[in-house]
Amino acid sequence: MKIAYLVNTYPRASHSFIRREIAALERAGHPVHRFAMRSDRAALVDPADLAEDGKTEHVLAAGAWQIALRAKLWMLRHPAKALAALRLAWRCGARGGGRLRHLIYLAEAAYVANRCQTLGIPHLHAHFGTNSATVAMLAQALGGPHYSFTVHGPEEFDSPEALCLRDKIHHAAFVVAISSYGRSQLCRWADHADWPKLRVVHCGIEPWHYGDPAPLPTGGPHLVAIGRLAGQKGFALLIEAMALAAPRHPGLHLTLVGDGELRDHIAASIAALGLGDRITLTGWLDEVGVRSALAAAQALILPSFAEGLPMVVMEAMAAGRPVIATAIAGVPELVVRETGWLVPAGDATALAEAIDALAAMPADRLTEMGLASRARVFARHDIDTEAARLATLFAEVP
Repeated sequence: MKIAYLVNTYPRASHSFIRREIAALERAGHPVHRFAMRSDRAALVDPADLAEDGKTEHVLAAGAWQIALRAKLWMLRHPAKALAALRLAWRCGARGGGRLRHLIYLAEAAYVANRCQTLGIPHLHAHFGTNSATVAMLAQALGGPHYSFTVHGPEEFDSPEALCLRDKIHHAAFVVAISSYGRSQLCRWADHADWPKLRVVHCGIEPWHYGDPAPLPTGGPHLVAIGRLAGQKGFALLIEAMALAAPRHPGLHLTLVGDGELRDHIAASIAALGLGDRITLTGWLDEVGVRSALAAAQALILPSFAEGLPMVVMEAMAAGRPVIATAIAGVPELVVRETGWLVPAGDATALAEAIDALAAMPADRLTEMGLASRARVFARHDIDTEAARLATLFAEVP
């Protein structure tokens, strides 16, 4: 079955998991048409992302007049469905996001429905339960293709009513959560009759891209943290934990990979605590740079306050690295005693104590933990296996 993917902004450097999922579906013989509302090409560096951008149909690139014209013609041909979709958009707009914005989504949905009809696409799959899922839901209401969507979190779980999550689940053919925790949160907002629609399909990695793990560095402890420098990632708390642990470990060093709105604040905190020689801020790195940073570390440390199931944890485990992480969302489904340390979220002292435990661990035991991490993530997150599960769900749609 030919399907289409719909994402708000695609591709993006942080959405490589979507690119891998599409590639795995296509390897298995399922043609995928890519829709995105807009492009992020100016920010792309990775050649694979740039190539993916060239394969993607960016809806807003058609121009407002073309979108409006196609939407008008579609609605004139489907007046009853257009009225029902308008009511649905109006109701969702009243709950959050604004009615005018949802009228714009309605026009975009009519454009997408028209394109799917032209391309012979019977099913639309959106990533994220935000505006891309809104457009998919309205496209179906307008008489377009059936739809499904993948929920990642935490954004969807922060504003489920404003996002009309219950309506999106109800009208969807099925809904994917990337972890059992994510499915549990969807159960909170779905009608009980819709619970069978809620399925778990993990995001995946490509195991063949990971060679033998690099030997663990000596000394340290050497840590790496990777992510957007934003409030939910908890990096300000990690700086506090480093200040607590540093006096006990003269060789302690953290490489912090990423960029974002809190970079200046984090840099100021590092300076204020006298940790300039203990913490290196690298800024954004491409996939090669991230793998080099992981190879130079003994463990990944993830201090997040809110997550879905972070790709960076999967990548660190695939690289044969233990993980120190906060016990939130889907993280405990992947990080277990044999592969790392789980600590309470928001507790700098607990993070510092986990660093102590890492420092006290013999090198051979750390290596064993890294190999256990690698085996666990390969068993649970092989992208071809997960894409096959998703393809089965597509095939079950009437």
